[in-house]
Amino acid sequence: MSYDIVIVGGGPAGLACAKTAADRGMKPLVIERKRTIGKKICAGGITWNGLIQKVPGFAAEREFPSQFLFSRFQQAKITAEFPIIATVNREKLGRYMANIARNAGAEIRTSCLVKAIDKNNVTLLNRDKGISERIKYSYLVGADGSSSLVRRYLGIPVNFASVGINYQVPGDFPKMQWHFNSTLFRNGYAWVFPHTETASIGAFADAKIIQPALLKKNLLRWTEESDFCLKKSSPSAEFINFDYRGWQFKDNIFLAGDAAGLASGLTGEGIYPAIISGNAVAESITTPGNPLTELSRLIEMHKKHKKMASISGRSRFAGTIMSEFFILALRTKLFTFNKIEMAN
Repeated sequence: MSYDIVIVGGGPAGLACAKTAADRGMKPLVIERKRTIGKKICAGGITWNGLIQKVPGFAAEREFPSQFLFSRFQQAKITAEFPIIATVNREKLGRYMANIARNAGAEIRTSCLVKAIDKNNVTLLNRDKGISERIKYSYLVGADGSSSLVRRYLGIPVNFASVGINYQVPGDFPKMQWHFNSTLFRNGYAWVFPHTETASIGAFADAKIIQPALLKKNLLRWTEESDFCLKKSSPSAEFINFDYRGWQFKDNIFLAGDAAGLASGLTGEGIYPAIISGNAVAESITTPGNPLTELSRLIEMHKKHKKMASISGRSRFAGTIMSEFFILALRTKLFTFNKIEMAN
């Protein structure tokens, strides 16, 4: 069997790519190794600009026009006219985007593992049926996350990655919080992102600067001191690739989202970059030569985030100075929250 585009990965990047490609008359196949579309270890935060612009009609779980920021020496409440950040359920978002892609004409297969890739062919294993199949493609898109098989096939290593550790805690949490403490989280932060009946409580930092085990230990220490109870919750963790090295390779192979390393090394934002890059790959394939303005803007912002993450990660002192300046600038309205988001 053959397809115009085979997309490995059924997350936001892969589904956005499939929908756009199908809208433009191509025959895409999305391959997802999990049985359920959308399930991923994720805090579930997405900037309002990124959500409204790129997932029209999708309802967020909760919306927050105010953000509460804390550092070692100050704190601030930042409020805007419209919501700054919303929280989403990744499984619901996945189902929503999958339905849109299917309605456009894309085929989606779950419980399928890619066992081999070669020139113009992929070999799949249907985990439920135990059947292998060889599929021909004209274009191959790796949208399969930070440990991308397609990226490995291209021989592109991942030298820059962060780690996110997440606990989903039951309860009603009224405030979206960001906690910057370079002693505990180095150039990263801890968060409290409220959802409908739970909150995501976790920490994010550069995996080279602080080992995941130490980050988890420090997160637990911080939650105990902050009176957040995690005893009834289990941790989950995910590496986040921000080692961007391009998105088109060998003329007919592309990378999008985390597979391309387009997540933010500063904030961990991944959903918006995934959707932008997935759309851009499909546009590049279906309409060669068109300017990819949004992708170009995203790549420039990614470079800025990576540079800021590098500076703040040089030492605990640098991390402290960066976080204190960041909060002070927001408090004094030197810049607004949306100026540093990936959707800017």
